[in-house]
Amino acid sequence: MTTENLPDWVPASGHQLRLTGVHFDAIRVRGVRGEAVLHHLATLTDGAPGPVVREVAGGRWTYFLIPPETSYDFDWPPGATCFGPAARDQYVGIPAPHGNTYPLHWRCDPPVEGKFVDPELLHMVITAQLCREPW
Repeated sequence: MTTENLPDWVPASGHQLRLTGVHFDAIRVRGVRGEAVLHHLATLTDGAPGPVVREVAGGRWTYFLIPPETSYDFDWPPGATCFGPAARDQYVGIPAPHGNTYPLHWRCDPPVEGKFVDPELLHMVITAQLCREPW
C-alpha cells in the first residue's frame, strides 16, 4: 500500500493517539472475542472488513474503526465499548502502516481514505458473537 492513499490521521511512524468522533469512531472488543468478531466480519466481507487495530499486549483489544459519529446509532451489547463523540475526550491509538508500532498493529490492511468498517454489519456480527444463548 502506498502512503498517498492513507488518511492524514495515520502517523508516518510509530503510533499516535487520535481523538474519536473526528476522523473515526471505534468499537472495542477484548481478547479472543475481538478476534472471533474480526474473523466472522472478514468472512462476510471477502477478507476486507475495513480498518482494524489490534493491541498485542495487555487486554489484547481489537478496535474496529467506523465512520465518525456513527457509533451511537446502535445499541452495542455488553463486551463492546463505544468510542465516539462524547462529553469527555476519548482517544484510540493508531499505528503507522509499517515499522515498529508495538504494542499496536493493523490487523487488516491500513485504512484507505474514506473507507471504514461497516457499522451496521459490525453491530450484527458483535451481537451474534456476544449475545449467543447458552446451551
